[in-house]
Amino acid sequence: MSYSTIVLGGGCFWCTEAVFKELRGVLDVESGYSNGQAHAPSYDDVCTGTTGCNEVVKLVYDPEQVSTRELLEVFFVIHDPTTLNRQGNDVGTQYRSGIYFSTDDQRAVAQALMDELAADKAFGAPIVTELLPLAHYFPAEDYHQDFFERHPYQGYCMAVAAPKVAKFRQTFARLAR
Repeated sequence: MSYSTIVLGGGCFWCTEAVFKELRGVLDVESGYSNGQAHAPSYDDVCTGTTGCNEVVKLVYDPEQVSTRELLEVFFVIHDPTTLNRQGNDVGTQYRSGIYFSTDDQRAVAQALMDELAADKAFGAPIVTELLPLAHYFPAEDYHQDFFERHPYQGYCMAVAAPKVAKFRQTFARLAR
């Protein structure tokens, strides 16, 4: 059995993690920081916007159950890939849209999908998602892991994460666990 790993930045990792935990074929979801200059940054460090790190989720998945393309289709539905360094009220380089690939195949699939979405003018604005090799990944602190699952009634979770999970369930019921 061969598993794959990809890292995605789509704004606050609490929201992104909450969605991908519900996706069939995703074996592990971990919130973390990547593609910056800091070594082992803390949440407080990343929030300054000076580390270059992005809030991300690292997905380990079984490509026999869910394809890279399907993962990325979900990714593009649950966040806005047209806003530079911003997702909703979350502003800063740590909230940028990013796909950080582990293999050339992942890069090719992501580029092909981004090209299709751009050609179809799917978002009404240019896609600003960065597509880069994974670099400098560090897990987030324990209290960030499974945050939505542990705190579903926390204000941010109710206002931002819950609607993303609901959108996933409605749009991708065929891919839900």
